Amino acid sequence: MKTIERTVAAAPETVWELWTTADGISRWWAPDGFRTEVERIDLRPDGELVYTMTAEDPAQVAFLEQNGLPLSTRARKVFTELQRPTLLAYRSVIDFVPDHEPYEQLTVVDLEPAGDGTHVTMQVEELHDDIWTDRLLAGRANELDNLARLVS
Repeated sequence: MKTIERTVAAAPETVWELWTTADGISRWWAPDGFRTEVERIDLRPDGELVYTMTAEDPAQVAFLEQNGLPLSTRARKVFTELQRPTLLAYRSVIDFVPDHEPYEQLTVVDLEPAGDGTHVTMQVEELHDDIWTDRLLAGRANELDNLARLVS
């Protein structure tokens, strides 16, 4: 597991709401240059989060096109653990990698009070190779930066 940490200027309950509602997710979830549209969220163990992430920034569009990747990706996550407002865990279905069989990847998020804010610890299971793991970590770090900006 790889770990990414940030402290954000919002209470754990606020961070929880931004992480577990369609409106909240659509406001910060996507990396820079993308937008997220939530199709479904069923907030319970074995419940699903289904959304589409679409590239909008010309640099992101060019990168995806050069690498033979789609501009929009429909994603599915299955919640494995939920403890409001301190812990959520989900398995992401990795089915968008060209020439690679689909598989699942675990993410565990801890939200701890830190003064007037929340310390976010995200533990991310590695993907099938270093290149894709680095892409995942960069995307997750960017998402946490977006969350921090949103609540500051």
